[in-house]
Amino acid sequence: MSEPTIDRRVDLHTFWEGAPEPAPDTTVPAAAPASGKGYLDYTDRFAERHIGPDGREVEHMLAALGFESIDALIDCAVPAQIRLERPLQLSAGLSEHEVLVRLGAIAAQNQVFRSFIGMGYAECITPPVIQRNILENPGWYTQYTPYQAEIAQGRLEALLNFQTMVIDLTGLEIANASLLDEGTAAAEAMAMSFGLKAKGGAKRFFVSERCHPQTIAVVQTRALPLGIDVVVGDHHRFDFEAQPCFGALVQYPATDGALFDYRDFVEAAHRAGALVTVAADLLSLALLVPPGEFGADIAVGNTQRFGVPMGYGGPHAAYFATRDTYKRQLPGRIVGVSTDVHGKRALRLALQTREQHIRRDKATSNICTAQVLLAVIAGMYAVYHGPVGLRRIAERIYRLARTLAAGLVRLGHRVGEPYFDTLRVELDGLDARSVVERAEARRINVRVLDGQTIGVSLDEATSSRDLEDLIAIFALEGEPDFTVAALAAGIGQAPAPEGFGRQSAYLTHPVFNRYHSETELLRYMRRLESRDLSLTTSMIPLGSCTMKLNATAEMLPVSWPEFAKLHPFVPLAQARGYQLLFEQLEAALAEITGFAAVSLQPNAGSQGEYSGLLVIRAYHESRGEGHRDVCLIPQSAHGTNPASAVMAGLKVVPVACDDQGNIDVADLEAKAATHAGRLAALMVTYPSTHGVFEEAIARICEIVHGRGGQVYMDGANLNAQVGLCRPGDFGADVCHLNLHKTFCIPHGGGGPGMGPIGVASHLAAFLPRHPVVGQVGGHSGIGAVAAAPWGSASILTISWVYIFLMGGTGLTEATKVAILNANYIAHRLAPHYPVLYKGAGGLVAHECILDLRKLKSSAGIEVDDVAKRLMDYGFHAPTVSWPVAGTIMIEPTESESLEELDRFCEALIAIRHEIAAIERGEAHRTDNPLKNAPHTASSLLSDRWDHSYSRHQAAYPAAWLQEHKFWPTVGRIDNVYGDRNLVCSCPPMAAYAQDGNTDRSAAS
Repeated sequence: MSEPTIDRRVDLHTFWEGAPEPAPDTTVPAAAPASGKGYLDYTDRFAERHIGPDGREVEHMLAALGFESIDALIDCAVPAQIRLERPLQLSAGLSEHEVLVRLGAIAAQNQVFRSFIGMGYAECITPPVIQRNILENPGWYTQYTPYQAEIAQGRLEALLNFQTMVIDLTGLEIANASLLDEGTAAAEAMAMSFGLKAKGGAKRFFVSERCHPQTIAVVQTRALPLGIDVVVGDHHRFDFEAQPCFGALVQYPATDGALFDYRDFVEAAHRAGALVTVAADLLSLALLVPPGEFGADIAVGNTQRFGVPMGYGGPHAAYFATRDTYKRQLPGRIVGVSTDVHGKRALRLALQTREQHIRRDKATSNICTAQVLLAVIAGMYAVYHGPVGLRRIAERIYRLARTLAAGLVRLGHRVGEPYFDTLRVELDGLDARSVVERAEARRINVRVLDGQTIGVSLDEATSSRDLEDLIAIFALEGEPDFTVAALAAGIGQAPAPEGFGRQSAYLTHPVFNRYHSETELLRYMRRLESRDLSLTTSMIPLGSCTMKLNATAEMLPVSWPEFAKLHPFVPLAQARGYQLLFEQLEAALAEITGFAAVSLQPNAGSQGEYSGLLVIRAYHESRGEGHRDVCLIPQSAHGTNPASAVMAGLKVVPVACDDQGNIDVADLEAKAATHAGRLAALMVTYPSTHGVFEEAIARICEIVHGRGGQVYMDGANLNAQVGLCRPGDFGADVCHLNLHKTFCIPHGGGGPGMGPIGVASHLAAFLPRHPVVGQVGGHSGIGAVAAAPWGSASILTISWVYIFLMGGTGLTEATKVAILNANYIAHRLAPHYPVLYKGAGGLVAHECILDLRKLKSSAGIEVDDVAKRLMDYGFHAPTVSWPVAGTIMIEPTESESLEELDRFCEALIAIRHEIAAIERGEAHRTDNPLKNAPHTASSLLSDRWDHSYSRHQAAYPAAWLQEHKFWPTVGRIDNVYGDRNLVCSCPPMAAYAQDGNTDRSAAS
């Protein structure tokens, strides 16, 4: 396959014609010109909507910091030797109206055919009540990962519903709260099986050739660096005795629609000591015997057809279920049930010791790989339809398939049996190419299996009119002498394929059986939303997570049918709009980062890390240096870094940091020299995870290059670089870009995300390819790292809109204000909490770390006490105890106004005064507002109040709370109890009666 041709010499100014972009004005706007083109331009400048502080607020903060201009601040904060000497060569920023009109013209170049391709992707119907109130609702999509569980109870309940749905439908005992896509879920299943069973010596993993090709490819990519031998073959003929394996993967139904009874296969695998993973279509399990009932150890798959648009490949929530025996090896996040201090049932993330920031290179998996927002949608789809509704949908699809099969047989073709929704059609009198042409003439896509065989997959959106068109396509000549209605009347009653019918019940919990009217579901979703703090309530100041504005104009195109309804494997001619969008986005990201090429395939930041390391490994192997397997990682690095390095088959060697939080250059030199012959890469975050621009970054890159290694830069902190400096200019070879941080894709409660990588020219040939769509990646590219060729393509529209709304000047201005805001917060809070690290100019970058460690001895206050007390003030806590235990890391972003920054600072200052009262002996050391935080409305309204402080101090410690108060619905949660009494599905309703909880929802 030839490498795709993307002309990266294109001048991004010429993408859209327009006047030169005006310089940023931080004072009073000048009057519009009296004549000329500028006089006719739209007056609304988006950067002024995106950036929180206005000109006067900027001047106020600069005065507080002692700088005359924002450029003087930047000159002091950012090392001169890495500064970009020219403006970004991007087009002028446009108004929201202009950008949406022009994106609409691009979207119109996508052709939305009816899709019957299948391969794990199906057209579905998103209930409008879910689309409007979850997918398009900032109260759901601007939430952060639920690490502060007390203010994330609504989303955690929605995820518990998702887990329960998966457990019930698969017939297994425990499930996680989602993974990225079906391909990566299958790869995680292989990795888990390997960890459990490979001690016996077998490093072989069997994969059925009837699995989806993209799944096979992702599994092979993941296996290669781990030294796992993937054997792809016929599961009927595979001999576990002759070829010992630690695990096996099969598809149910198979990729061509065939249904196989896997009981004998599973028994043979178990006799040989292997674990069996079944990649199952979740909707089919409403009719078919579930994997857990025929012996599967693991079930994986995609929940896309549970109300989530195809979106040209994503984002979609994968599922992963297994047996209770393996719960501590289960990859990804798990929501569990615990209790709060008042004995009320409460939810939180279970088994947090699996978290990669704690276990680093020994983590069970790199768990920053969830699709929370999409899992919430899928779970709500099941809540809305319930078990009866899901079965009706599945039965209707099966009836449609049987009706179509009867018509195709009447036409003389052969249809493989048994099946659920996908027919394997062996043609009589036609060839596959002619069928495809006839289908395209009717704006229909089908799948070519071989020259004489076509695959047709039906779905929830299929109509009787679709069947008429399909039958006409397969008719050799003239009009068929039968009708679809006559076919349907003649097929008889068969609720499920013979021998495969499910007998067990599922979705029996009340949550799946009471919210079937729109009124009831709407109230349920609103009730859950009210239990979560999102950006609709207040700033979320999490360090290294960049919780900035996700503008409505950026979000709107995600729901446009031209982007939402495309199958990822349609002919490229039908996706010209997407291809143009990709080309422009890649070119813009390349300009912003200084790299030669970009891959959009990695669909999470963690996947970007992993992909970047695989590209580096492929580069070394191409030079005959495949033995290079050492990865140097500073001790301050993101926890995902060592986890990704281990997944890429590298050996992690830590590098020390000095007292200022910078990489210890002497230690780096020593480690690089020691491992020079095997040095593969350095993973470095810039600005550092400690929140400073390290002066020695260029020298650090030189040291690694001098020893034959490559520099991988973690792009989590790119929000401090855009327009000021570029990783590709000061020494990085690879950088992943968290589009869900710097480029405005919302966090969605812990996913979706996108983690594309930019690479230097010598690495471009190794960018990831794809087995289905050949026109992607480098000519020597690594294997697929995601199931879809461009990852979660539909949300790339968000970053495209953001970049072209802001333009080069707006992006640069945003970076400067992000740095200004962080330094203002550090300045205001420094008299109350020590700022742990500062750069050479006495400034921080885009985030700052406050040291709370001395408070434990002076007042008995832990960092978690401060985090929980912030909830009483209506704020989400900053990043807690990372990268340094006992600290908080604050990142305000550029989107927060001076008023909000001051409100947050005043909350932390007020908390410090509360701590001072403890230190002076004026407040009780164990019975105080911090130790008992957060305070719920029910605890404050209780007849008993035994505390040494007032109810008013507990509930309304700041004046602004009188105007609006966000109430946590549970008190502080007992995580230890939850882990010792692990429950990861909706408890029976009797449990709620036992603890006095009368809420009718699943887990209040």
